[in-house]
Amino acid sequence: MSSSREAIFARLRDANPKVKTMETIAYQPWVSNETEVLKTRFIDGLSASHAEVLTTNRHALNETLKTLIIEKQFARIAIGTGGDLHSEIVKAISLVQITHPLNILQFDVDFAQCKSQLFNDIDAGITHCRVGIADTGTLVLWPDNTEPRTLSLIPPAHIALIKRSTIVSNFAELMVTEAWQNKMPTNIVLVSGPSKTADIQQTLAYGAHGPSQLVVILIEDM
Repeated sequence: MSSSREAIFARLRDANPKVKTMETIAYQPWVSNETEVLKTRFIDGLSASHAEVLTTNRHALNETLKTLIIEKQFARIAIGTGGDLHSEIVKAISLVQITHPLNILQFDVDFAQCKSQLFNDIDAGITHCRVGIADTGTLVLWPDNTEPRTLSLIPPAHIALIKRSTIVSNFAELMVTEAWQNKMPTNIVLVSGPSKTADIQQTLAYGAHGPSQLVVILIEDM
């Protein structure tokens, strides 16, 4: 056994491998510094993947959320306990509850305690987005204890809130902007549209492995 092992290492040493030179990258990532161009490409990418995109500003966010909840007839919504737009979410819910029955599951308990309710009773989950990628029309979620990934993956509808100022050109820019070389996230969720599959008879179906609806609320920074 020892002689075989030594023979293998000897062959590896004798191979004298050469350092591979840097290859020219044929694909150049899409890049833009124009705010409106980034926004348009981001919206177009999401829309092409059957997501619904609404635009608003911080002052009108609670009214936009209220209108959305009522029009979609959502009666049971799951929300987190944190995020810089949490107060607007709570205010929108309060406005809806004045005229429409609305049950809220606030994710401040252990998952095991609300698992059945989350899978069987909730109409929509609301989350914040950390970044948006314009090139592919992708939402980047960074789940944590205040807003776990189950809010975006389990309910049949996902309402995602994102600030326009967080949109970057491409994935490489995201890694630089977020300084992933210093703090690599242990868990991110990339979303480019509602859940879909064509595994069964090659027929495209939505909602097989996650939300069948994705509504993105793009918030202008004002």
